[in-house]
Amino acid sequence: MDFRGYGGCMAQFVDWDLAAATAGALSKSGPAVSYDDAMQVVSELRALTDEAAGHVTAYTGLAPQVEVPPVRVVDRKDWAAVNIGGLKQVIIPLVSRLSGDKQPGGLADAIGSRVTGVQAGTILAYLSGRVLGQYEVFSGNPGQLLLNAPNIVEVERKLGADPRDFRLWVCLHEVTHRVQFTAVPWMRGYFLGEVQAFVDASQSGGEHILERLRRGVATMSDALRDPESRASVIDIVQTPAQKAVLDRLTALMTLLEGHAEFVMDGVGPEVIPSVESIRSKFNRRRESGNPLEKAIRRLLGIEVKMRQYAEGRKFVHGVVERVGMEGFNKVFDSPLTLPRLDELGDPDAWVARVHGPQPAIGG
Repeated sequence: MDFRGYGGCMAQFVDWDLAAATAGALSKSGPAVSYDDAMQVVSELRALTDEAAGHVTAYTGLAPQVEVPPVRVVDRKDWAAVNIGGLKQVIIPLVSRLSGDKQPGGLADAIGSRVTGVQAGTILAYLSGRVLGQYEVFSGNPGQLLLNAPNIVEVERKLGADPRDFRLWVCLHEVTHRVQFTAVPWMRGYFLGEVQAFVDASQSGGEHILERLRRGVATMSDALRDPESRASVIDIVQTPAQKAVLDRLTALMTLLEGHAEFVMDGVGPEVIPSVESIRSKFNRRRESGNPLEKAIRRLLGIEVKMRQYAEGRKFVHGVVERVGMEGFNKVFDSPLTLPRLDELGDPDAWVARVHGPQPAIGG
């Protein structure tokens, strides 16, 4: 999928400059740290990323097949800016395709783009205060690992965790995502291709789809103020033609998140003395939250992501238990060996399809 070559014809669907300014203005200030302490955190996160990479490769048997860009340690404002850059790579061609490259429609579109810009910036400001790390794949090939230093420091303090232990624990998870996209050469193209398929499945709706996209952004923004909202962004944006694509994307993301959880839990006890305490405290933090927090997490898809951690980890554990890590890694042979959505709850079905019938465990 090539996101280049789209001009500014429909870029005004979102006022991106206003989105960036809004995200920067609304982002929470980070925890209080001195300049020297901040530099120490950045330096340690870079070193721990390298350490985690060695652990992940040794545990999984997966090694990068391409040159890996260095980790980028960011603050909340920088995280939002990077993600705005990535979103532009998706939204601009999507809107261009759906609109038939029509020019913006005067004052109404200009006002609408500013409203959507504020709403998008509000959402990114919220997320920028929660995300610990991310492998960002939209902005360039093969993608780049981001670590959000203020959030990592804030969470480790709230948990009362050993800073080095917690930082390495986070790095294990995020580096696993980097390995998934750099050790499996087709993964990024496949993921972007599925995003393109999702776009293509939207085209039959024409201008109606554009309005639904804008309404989806508005709904997410409104949820920041209305904890009683029960709207679903997927229901607002998704068309029936997109369901099959969304099922494949859901299966992929559940696999990738579960694999990262499985790896961090497999490596952690060997290299992180306080990992058991960190895991139990972090799980409680994931599950907690006031009603507003819970409503926002559900609406933004964070609740779904939390379920993906558990469901995906259970699938990976089940497969490794049956055919070992090398057998599990056949999941990365090609898109055809990825688990289907219904196989995530049935590791035996995936093993039988990819490896053939297996003897019963313990038999």
